[in-house]
This record gives sequence, structure tokens and C-alpha cells, in this order.
Amino acid sequence: MTSTVPAVGTRTAQSNLQAVLLDMDGTLVDTEGFWWDAEVEAFAKLGHALDESWRDVVVGGPMSRSAGFLIEATGADITLPELTVLLNDAFEDRISRTLPLMPGAARLLAELAAHEVPTALVSASHRRIIDRVLDSLGRHHFHLTVAGDEVQRTKPHPDPYLHAAARLGADPARCAVVEDTATGVAAAEAAGCRVVAVPSVAPIAPSPGRTVVSSLEEVDLPFLRAVVGH
Repeated sequence: MTSTVPAVGTRTAQSNLQAVLLDMDGTLVDTEGFWWDAEVEAFAKLGHALDESWRDVVVGGPMSRSAGFLIEATGADITLPELTVLLNDAFEDRISRTLPLMPGAARLLAELAAHEVPTALVSASHRRIIDRVLDSLGRHHFHLTVAGDEVQRTKPHPDPYLHAAARLGADPARCAVVEDTATGVAAAEAAGCRVVAVPSVAPIAPSPGRTVVSSLEEVDLPFLRAVVGH
């Protein structure tokens, strides 16, 4: 797997919180709409219109699942590898022009870095996309980054979060995960992590071990420590 810096085994002082694992699209950067726009554009060129109701189906998932669903739903004459290239190209074009951060994202990342909290970026997006986004987010904010094309099974499977926790030397049960979609929440909970959900496209209901907030502006280090328990 690719990491931005060597793994660390440090712990945050006087807290059960051992690491913070963050999703990217829709959580730190306001890009979930970019993916849908890229999909609409790609299928329009193929002569197909996408139904708006499909947006909730494809949001937050791995490229293979989302693209495969849309090919089957539309009957478009294109292979999965071909469509994957088209979608990544269209998305990369959009983020090269503008990459808005979610409210509270910059402040939260700066706070975690200032307190030396082990932090990982865990995304279903491919490495080429993550690396472009990191140019704006700041690579120095993350001890580790995990891309969707670097694990055998990506979200909603627990593998990406289990891998990130292991590389950071952390117990998954003492990791706080910040996610924006049901797919990402499912992956984090399957890994045994505590979850803070910040819904971006579709609502997410609270449940045991899961805290739902409306914005990252509600999330800071004391909040995350409380989520995992002092």
C-alpha cells in the first residue's frame, strides 16, 4: 500500500482516541456533486440520460460498483475499464479548476496536526485522484493515505479502515472515522470504528456507536475524544 509517511505508533496523550480516519469526497472536499456531474457528462456523450434517483445509489461507492451500476441501468455500449478512465478524466478536469473544502475541514485538519493526532485519509477514489486533491488539502495533514484501488476490497468492506488502523498502530475501536455516506459508514462500522457521520447527499440515521452531525464545524478534537470515550 502507498503511504505518505512511514507508519507511526504514537497515541494522543490522556485519551482513548488513538487515530482519526477521514473520508475525502463529500467529507473534506465538496466533490460528491463533481462525481455525479462527471457521470452525467460521460453518459450524455454515450447518448444516455441518467435518472436523478440513481444519484443516491452511486454516491460514496467504489468506482467499479458505481460505474457498473450505471452501465447496466442505461445499457450503454462501453466497458467498465473504458468508463473508469472517462470518469476519472472528467473528475480530474473539474478539480483542476476548483476544489472547495467542506466547512470546518481546514480548521479540523489543522487542529489534529497541531496536537499530533495520527491521521489517515481513507477514500474509495483512485490514487491519481487522491494525489491531486492532496495538493490542495495538504499532504502534511496525513500520516497515511489509502486509495480505493490499493486495497483488494474497498468500501463498504472494512478493509480500507482496518488497513489504515493497522498501519497507524491503532486499535480500530479507538479510532474515530469521519464519513459522509452510508457506504463509508458501513465500512467503518464493519471495521469496529466509532463513526461521526456528516451526511452530504443522502441522510444517515444515528445508531449505537455512530454520531450524526450536520457539519464538520461541529467537530473538533474534544468532540472526537468523546466519541471514542475518554
